[in-house]
Amino acid sequence: QVQLVESGGGLVQPGGSLRLSCAVSGSISSIFSMGWYRGPPNQADLVANIHKDGRVSYGDFVMGRFIISRDGPANSQYSLSLRMNNLTAEDTAVYHCNAFTAGTDYWGQGTQVTVSS
Repeated sequence: QVQLVESGGGLVQPGGSLRLSCAVSGSISSIFSMGWYRGPPNQADLVANIHKDGRVSYGDFVMGRFIISRDGPANSQYSLSLRMNNLTAEDTAVYHCNAFTAGTDYWGQGTQVTVSS
């Protein structure tokens, strides 16, 4: 089992920045990749993903505006972050933290990001 707890969402003006964080704990040695998605988990869009070997990938809409990073493991936990810059109204969504293991996806509860003036 893997547990994920997100934080850091909120309201930001167009052009602003936000940093999302996700505390990843549990059976972290079984994780192949971790990432951020937006929208309902059953039809979520990839925002950013980082593999166990450090390779990263981003959704096409990111266009260099976001940076994913990973700290750990430390104290049997990873810290996954997403730095989002130059946000637009189209980035408004619920953002979910995800961890993929052999055959199982784990999801956090989600954090709302609203971009509005």
